[in-house]
Amino acid sequence: MDLSRILPPALALALALGAWEAGVRIAGVPAYILPAPSLVLMTLWQDRAVLLPSLLVTLRTTLVALALAAAGGIGLAILFTHARWLERALYPFAVVMQVTPIVAIAPLLLIYAEQPAAVLACAFLVAFFPILANASLGLASTDRGLVDLFRLSRASRMQELWRLRLPSALPQILAGLRIGGGLSLVGAVVAEIAAGTAGAGAGLAFRIVEAGYRLNIPRMFAALVLIALAGLAIFALLAWLSRRLLAPWHESAVPGRQG
Repeated sequence: MDLSRILPPALALALALGAWEAGVRIAGVPAYILPAPSLVLMTLWQDRAVLLPSLLVTLRTTLVALALAAAGGIGLAILFTHARWLERALYPFAVVMQVTPIVAIAPLLLIYAEQPAAVLACAFLVAFFPILANASLGLASTDRGLVDLFRLSRASRMQELWRLRLPSALPQILAGLRIGGGLSLVGAVVAEIAAGTAGAGAGLAFRIVEAGYRLNIPRMFAALVLIALAGLAIFALLAWLSRRLLAPWHESAVPGRQG
């Protein structure tokens, strides 16, 4: 573990929290306006019976949506590689889904689907396009000389895909997964907030809406802390996966060559 990379952000975080705690105590700010970090941590412990099950609901939705987006995005990118007419026909619809704000789509999905399915669909839609775009770019960027060599060697299209195109595209695919991992959590939270305003839901964002109605600001902050920690955990897991898959051969993951 490289402490030189961990200590600076840890010290910055400790200083920020210390300043926050001191400012709240010195100014006498009420907890319903801005709770101190110590009160947020106390609320995390006291309300764990409510917050932790909600965290599991949000994480399950996020991870299922990410898995579906990865399967759909990579699978569709492979189809685009072998059928350019299909890419020209379907890619614009993927772009439209991406540029339409999910906060506008979520209330409509909640009308036409049950709350869990609607939240899952929102998280999927947000994560799908970055994975599709990165996978399509990676597969299309395969070295043309190597492609010609495979074809001169009479390799089948499946051999070309598994032994050349997918390994060449792996860095871009993993980059898309890292982006999609964070966005799937964002999509799940936005959909849960929309569901919470309608009086339905069980995830962390629903707990934020519920706490806001009750002016339970410490619980709102506690739920936000859990959402942030969940996002960091997802990013760290995908970054670790990327290093494990790329370290043996790709420049971006070789120790000492990342700046």
